[in-house]
Amino acid sequence: MRMLARCGWLLLGCLPGWVLAEPIPLQPLIDRTPPGETLVLEAGTYAGPVVIDKPMILDGRDRATIDAGGKGSVIVLRTDGATIRNLHLTGSGESHNDIDAGIQVRGKYNVIRDNRIDDCLFGIDLQQANNNVVRRNRIRSKDFELGQRGDAIRLWYSFDNRIEDNDIEQVRDTVVWYSANNVIARNRARNSRYSLHFMYSRYNLVEGNEYVNNTVGIFLMYSDGVVVRNNYIANASGPTGVGIGFKETSDLTVEGNRILYCASGMYLDVSPFQPDTTNRMTGNLIAYNGIGVRFLNDWTGNIFRGNSFMDNLTQIAVTGGNTANRNTWDGNHWSDYEGFDQDGDGIGDTPYKLYDYADRLWQDEPYAQFFKGSPMLEVLDYLERLAPLSEPRMLVQDNRPRLSPEPVIAKAGETKEDGFDALEQLRKSLGR
Repeated sequence: MRMLARCGWLLLGCLPGWVLAEPIPLQPLIDRTPPGETLVLEAGTYAGPVVIDKPMILDGRDRATIDAGGKGSVIVLRTDGATIRNLHLTGSGESHNDIDAGIQVRGKYNVIRDNRIDDCLFGIDLQQANNNVVRRNRIRSKDFELGQRGDAIRLWYSFDNRIEDNDIEQVRDTVVWYSANNVIARNRARNSRYSLHFMYSRYNLVEGNEYVNNTVGIFLMYSDGVVVRNNYIANASGPTGVGIGFKETSDLTVEGNRILYCASGMYLDVSPFQPDTTNRMTGNLIAYNGIGVRFLNDWTGNIFRGNSFMDNLTQIAVTGGNTANRNTWDGNHWSDYEGFDQDGDGIGDTPYKLYDYADRLWQDEPYAQFFKGSPMLEVLDYLERLAPLSEPRMLVQDNRPRLSPEPVIAKAGETKEDGFDALEQLRKSLGR
């Protein structure tokens, strides 16, 4: 009988002349909650935007919605030590200038967990916000064109935060700008632009994330000392699709990642940038990509050790008639290696050497890339190998090619190069 009565009221609310209940005012409830106390919301829809300026717990118990009605940010957090959990946040404004978001964080030691954020331009925006935890949130932007959406999670001059186990879809980017010592772990991002984009951000840890069907997986610009470990990146397959990319970035440790079905598995542009520094790529699986590793220029200071290059259409490409052989290539597996292992030590008896023949056409002339893989280029490539008209360019030489396709991650002692210890630096950056 009670259920029938409730259904009756719902039907009456839909009849002409009947007005559905307005959202419950939430700001007065927050204002009346003493610092340090918990405000548990009953089932229903509450009116935003709201401001929280004291340490408290706001708990929706997975039954409460806060709707900003298309104005501003749903929650603005201007305090330290607050918790926002188990809420459905929706209906932010549409201003990129004001960064209209599900939650704006302007404090430290806050916990934002287990919330569902949708129809919000930006998801969670942290500005000058340190030592916060953002965990297990489900984030979707507004139903706009890709470039007009907001970012899922945005860190701006924010340090020592933990961004973990969030589920992200149909947003623009996740960005880390001018921020250091953050941990970004076990997040999932799909159907967006940049899964994770760093700008001028040092000593961050990116570990165990899953980035699928985005334009770009992870891209680091002017961001030194970052560790990128054990991530799964797949199907960054647009014209500019990149699994992991670096621009003018130094002292990187990139290990144990799986990069599959991307236009380019890795992309390097003037990296490492700082003098006398090294980037270390160890134990990564780079497979089934259009290009395994693409160098935008002839550069040095990168170490590729123990990686597996499996069935990429082009294993290595270098723009501008240059070579990648000034970098270190050691103990990698190459699926197109044609040598033998007569002594059974797991290492090929002859070096792996990669030359470019007809491939130089599309590497040097971008418009010719349209013909990559075509019968015409295949015939040209065969003829070049059979009777080259000019000296072919050697792109890579690996003197110890590994026959086993299983990637091999360097031991702790092997990550130290040129006076830089990646593991020690990571411990320092995380305060351990």
